[in-house]
Amino acid sequence: MRQFLALVLSTGLVVPAAADDFTDALGTALDAYEAGDIQQARDELGFAMQILNEMSAASFSALLPAPLPGWTREMGDSASGMAAAMFGGGTMAHADYASGSDSFSIMLIADSPMIASMGAMFANPALMQGRPLRIGRERFVEKDGQIMGLIANRVLVQAEGGDRGAMIAHLEAMDFAALAGF
Repeated sequence: MRQFLALVLSTGLVVPAAADDFTDALGTALDAYEAGDIQQARDELGFAMQILNEMSAASFSALLPAPLPGWTREMGDSASGMAAAMFGGGTMAHADYASGSDSFSIMLIADSPMIASMGAMFANPALMQGRPLRIGRERFVEKDGQIMGLIANRVLVQAEGGDRGAMIAHLEAMDFAALAGF
């Protein structure tokens, strides 16, 4: 491994100058591995994965729409594993939007096994027993004050709790191509 690192450095490839928590955890894992402490290496790799998941959640939150004029947005705790765990894991982002007495929330969940299994239901709105809705080029279903869509068969977009027009306007402002590529 150290020979690989020396090779990468000698080729002139860009390597971050300063260490961060992720690279520190990887370095500690490598040191533990080389010392024969497999359990410590495993723990450090798990910690490194947790850091990557938090970084991923932060970039996922950036895909929530900006508040439209007259609205405010309060970002939720994207690193919250409890809500994502309810959907079988994955990455979650959430924001609350408000304007005067009206408010609603938008939640995104990506790469959840439970959400992925819902693909067939979203392909047929009759199975969802909701009203089909098209936002941009994406299919959504409206039911009981919720508007839900499945982007690229892996990212759930859900808006609920507010004025239908305001929720749709915010959803229309989303970059669904970026969501699909997340």
